[in-house]
Amino acid sequence: MTIAVREDLDVRAVVQAAVERHGATREELVAILSDVNREMGYIPAEAFEEVSRLLQIPKAQLFSVASFYKMLAIEPRGRHVIQFCESAPCHVVGGGELWRALREELGLEPGETSADGRWTLVTTSCIGLCGVGPVIVVDDDVYGNVTPEQLPEILARYE
Repeated sequence: MTIAVREDLDVRAVVQAAVERHGATREELVAILSDVNREMGYIPAEAFEEVSRLLQIPKAQLFSVASFYKMLAIEPRGRHVIQFCESAPCHVVGGGELWRALREELGLEPGETSADGRWTLVTTSCIGLCGVGPVIVVDDDVYGNVTPEQLPEILARYE
């Protein structure tokens, strides 16, 4: 599932809807931030201000939570997010070669988004698919036993 960045939405309205849906409590913070991320495509600075105001939580704590969870983006991402599993089991079965090939194919380093907004490349710790490593995840599509030779074909599936 691609999460498109939506700069056309009213950030305050998106945050208020999320807070109304989950409640203005600290315990619901991740759920609120996840909703904002899903609606906006990332969590803009204005959203942090609004969540801070409504939940009475300092922005620094909000940023800390948002930057901890890989599923939350604090900057706009590309149309397609590629997650590369950098765990030891994936590395042992060829992940290093795949990682080099992936960075070369995309011309990106971890955390970067391509100039055309098509790709964002991120690393992730173990995603629990060690038996089919090395693994990449493109949006919600999981690819196991990936070789560098398969990358062009896999990437061509995404516009």
